Amino acid sequence: MGNMAVPVIAGLGTAQPSSAAQDELWNGFFAGHYSGVTRALARRIFANSGVSRRQAAVSPLLEDVSEWPTERRMRRYQIEALPLGKEAVGRALTSAGLSAGDIGLFVVCSCTGYATPGLDIMLARDLGMAPDTQRMFVGHMGCYAALPGLGAAGDFVAARGRPALLLCAELTSLHIQPATSRSDTQQIVSHALFSDAAVAAVLVPGGPGYALREVAAVTDTSTADHMTWEVTDTGFRMGLSPKVPQVLSTHVRGLADGLLARHGADRSGVDGWAVHPGGPRILNVVERELALPEQALAASRETLAEHGNCSSPTVLLILDRLFRRPAPPQRVVMLAFGPGLTLYAALLEHRR
Repeated sequence: MGNMAVPVIAGLGTAQPSSAAQDELWNGFFAGHYSGVTRALARRIFANSGVSRRQAAVSPLLEDVSEWPTERRMRRYQIEALPLGKEAVGRALTSAGLSAGDIGLFVVCSCTGYATPGLDIMLARDLGMAPDTQRMFVGHMGCYAALPGLGAAGDFVAARGRPALLLCAELTSLHIQPATSRSDTQQIVSHALFSDAAVAAVLVPGGPGYALREVAAVTDTSTADHMTWEVTDTGFRMGLSPKVPQVLSTHVRGLADGLLARHGADRSGVDGWAVHPGGPRILNVVERELALPEQALAASRETLAEHGNCSSPTVLLILDRLFRRPAPPQRVVMLAFGPGLTLYAALLEHRR
């Protein structure tokens, strides 16, 4: 590293809209959204999703957006994402003991809404960031965006010796798709899993906290069609192949072991795992391929159960859960997966 600073996560902040039980969402909306054989299939998928509660900025129990045109959904995104992002960023700054004016780079990841001026500009203005704060907006990377976001923020901190701030904010609730007569399993799966959240992380040069040692990736472009996020006239539509877990099983061990080996460690030396819960099968595959002990993915499963799959913020929600444990982990591996198919990993080590 030479004289470069070590990027350290000095604070995290989370924010969530109002919550509803999975059963409540089923009975109050989705049971009526689907009909015939599709309803029976959907009921089973909802029941086996591993999700017991979810959050929605635009709750289907209160308003049905499924027929809304994309323009209307994007306008609503701006209205809902701003206060949520502000809350997460405010908490992260407070926990790091910094003010918005201290931030050198502000990275925002979101694939569920677009507008210009975007969240990065509006939040920089509303929070009072300095005019010379640099900004980067990461869109359409999907569920794994937090890790390249952390990587970019960490590189900035290391190179410039100034704090950086990452915000991941997703409102998947804005993208419920119109009901169709045909049974579209991929749509049902995404309607059963996805949820809303915002999480912010502050990275600083050196000091106590969790040092970001490395961010690594592997992409298998031969499976590029396995996960898609398509802009349609009625919101963004998820495409999700049932083969995704199979592709992850091919690559996840090499990625994790390579990352650890470069830092003189192996899986036995990892006491914290933050694995993006794309769905229950994803966690089972990772657990099996990495031969993890039974409790290793507890925080990932609990996050899926209480918050669903919130896309990019999810892996940071899991990290927050790990950090809050009575005995926080010393070494954490973060893993997240998304379109590409892309696998991302990050290694964090606790510093006093």
